[in-house]
Amino acid sequence: MNFKRIADAGDLTGKTALVRVDFNVPMDKGLVTDDTRLRSAVETVQTLRTQGAKVALLAHFGRPKGQRVAEMSLAPIAGAFAKVLGSNVSFVADCVGDHVKAAIADLQPAGVILLENTRFHAGEETGDMDLAKGIASLGDLYVNDAFSAAHRRHVSTAVLAELLPAYAGCAMERELDALDKALGKPEKPVLAVVGGAKVSSKIDLLKNLVTQVDMLAIGGGMANTFLAARGQSVGKSLCEHDLADTAREIEAIAKQNGCEILLPIDLVVAKDFAANAPHRTCGLDNVADDEMILDAGPQTVAALTAAMDTAKTLVWNGPLGAFELTPFDTATVAAAKAAAARAKAGKLVAVAGGGDTVAALNHAGVADDFTFVSTAGGAFLEWMEGKPLPGVDALKA
Repeated sequence: MNFKRIADAGDLTGKTALVRVDFNVPMDKGLVTDDTRLRSAVETVQTLRTQGAKVALLAHFGRPKGQRVAEMSLAPIAGAFAKVLGSNVSFVADCVGDHVKAAIADLQPAGVILLENTRFHAGEETGDMDLAKGIASLGDLYVNDAFSAAHRRHVSTAVLAELLPAYAGCAMERELDALDKALGKPEKPVLAVVGGAKVSSKIDLLKNLVTQVDMLAIGGGMANTFLAARGQSVGKSLCEHDLADTAREIEAIAKQNGCEILLPIDLVVAKDFAANAPHRTCGLDNVADDEMILDAGPQTVAALTAAMDTAKTLVWNGPLGAFELTPFDTATVAAAKAAAARAKAGKLVAVAGGGDTVAALNHAGVADDFTFVSTAGGAFLEWMEGKPLPGVDALKA
């Protein structure tokens, strides 16, 4: 993936960089409760400042749908980011117009200013060219550091890149390099692990992956749908019986492309969906009508870790069971620890992403040992589905 980086921008002395960041952070009573996304922007901002640029930050917050919503103002985030950055961050109550231009002009060299929520303008989400030209007139170059919003063709995520010299920020750069290692130009064999509740939410993802990877392990409630499609009884488990034909179609595409599908070979079942519910481990043909499958069994974990030993690259999205309930987190935690150990030892490039996945890896205490963990959510899933990402395509050299 050949894209332009800040290092390609040359001398930025006296220039203004418009930087799209993801500051859509959790808030409670006007206070930021998790500053992870703020911290991820620091490297890009500091890199631009050390090269002499003024930095004007563009971001959205919530879904104001083109209206000014006081509770969705970015004003409180300016102070929170200043603490993280260790430097003053100004704020201006709009993202376009002469008063915004004047506020940027008043900045000292290497100054930082946060502009108001881009989604207060209806044209942001429609990609309106007039709004884009107005915002573009505020700066000399555009830097996108928000991979999480790269699947949207909004003014601040893609259209500005058509009007200004455009570069990937440091966080975006790390994300794109990691994704390229995972599916762009991976070292083979490639193993994908896909879990979660429903096949219906990941049909495009599964159909794309079986044409890209050598092995696909399916877990969680999704696996029940595949097992049922193969004629196995799944009791009262979460299962989309109406997608049996879809499951069989995905298996057929996998076979055509030489992709081996790995399904659970033993199961942990219980009669109640509750933490520490009475449970047992059983074979595929031994699920009672009043039982539900809540986790994969130890033989399945052993088979999955054996697959990791043959793989050079791992792409992971979704848990293997009801990991939010003990002890039905066992398979997810064991497999995550196995993958992390191999990645830490340099035997495996392990890339993971998606909300539940990040939570599961943090729960297992191994997120830091993976090669890369994406927090991008929707953009990560669309990338796994093989769909174009407008915010990424706009940065291609």
